[in-house]
Amino acid sequence: MNLSFFDQFTSPYLLGIPLILISMLFPALLLPSPNNRWITNRLSTLQLWLFHLITKQLMIPLIKNGHKWALLLTSLMTLLLTINLLGLLPYTFTPTTQLSMNMALAFPLWLATLLTGLRNQPSIALGHLLPEGTPTPLIPALIMIETTSLLIRPLALGVRLTANLTASHLLIQLISTATTALLPIMPTISLPTALILFLLTILEVAVAMIQAYVFVLLLSLYLQENI
Repeated sequence: MNLSFFDQFTSPYLLGIPLILISMLFPALLLPSPNNRWITNRLSTLQLWLFHLITKQLMIPLIKNGHKWALLLTSLMTLLLTINLLGLLPYTFTPTTQLSMNMALAFPLWLATLLTGLRNQPSIALGHLLPEGTPTPLIPALIMIETTSLLIRPLALGVRLTANLTASHLLIQLISTATTALLPIMPTISLPTALILFLLTILEVAVAMIQAYVFVLLLSLYLQENI
């Protein structure tokens, strides 16, 4: 039973090819195709409005120098959003439930923000490791604590996204299994359980969008500290 619950987090294979590659490339099909006109239909209008909204929300905490990261952050937000939402469909696979993928996204981007700060303003970037007015005896301990908190940022980004999506998928599968098992035995109890499952599914759609936004927003805040 435990194995069947966690089988949804293993990447399926078809003819020896991992389907995670297809699931990673599929969101690109939802993007508007190049055309001579800016707006071709209502779908393009909705997509452009969504991209504008995402970019605006991500650029609010950044100063003007950080706006050059707009394309990267918006693309990352779009990728995570589409993958998380597509993973809620039946018979699909969610790549963002894999810690390895989330760390592969979090670590390079966090390192890029850190190196940006060390290159442009090294004194201010290193000054974050020691708060102003710290007593002399506490300086070594605080430097170690701040360094540790700085180094675990990419791990926190990856683990937060993985844990939230994994927990939501497991909860949906547990309740759906209970609903299916109770339907022929106790139909009156299975109906409230099905209602709970429906409400939980709506909640998980919100969680999928919020977690993608939080992941990219924290990266933008880390970038703001270093520019």
